[in-house]
Amino acid sequence: MRIKGVLGFGLLLAISSAFAQLVDMDPDWKELEVPPPPAFKTDGLVYVDMPRYVTVKLGVDPETLRITNDGIVRYVMVATSPSGSTNATYEGIRCLTGEVKTYARYGTTGKWNALADPQWKPLNGNQPSLHALALARQGACLGRSAAAPSAEAIISTLKNPPRGSGR
Repeated sequence: MRIKGVLGFGLLLAISSAFAQLVDMDPDWKELEVPPPPAFKTDGLVYVDMPRYVTVKLGVDPETLRITNDGIVRYVMVATSPSGSTNATYEGIRCLTGEVKTYARYGTTGKWNALADPQWKPLNGNQPSLHALALARQGACLGRSAAAPSAEAIISTLKNPPRGSGR
């Protein structure tokens, strides 16, 4: 019985430690003013690998990817349906906390529509699409930080995944 108690305590410590790593280490952190949604192109997208059941193609316009001084990786994600219709979202990933925020959507009107009150949401939460999680795992984030010191390096990683990455 004593072994079960020790194992249970050890498991509890491991879970507590994992949870503590998810807590933001800087309670005073503030997101900087968000730049307006950038113009984007559909030519030259860097595609994100998605599960086979996802019928839209999802790609980042490399010209829109930025790492800002507040630690946010911002980008425009373009979704193209099999019929050819295109939508886009202007998003940010905060690797430190594993969160994503959608700032604006671009649709059939041909204009950006800013969200009234964008909120940070867990990358692996119940999102309509897990493309942000895929982007984070495939090159935007390395653990709890942006994967590289520059947007160019992130794009290079997305285009040339490391061996053994399963892509």
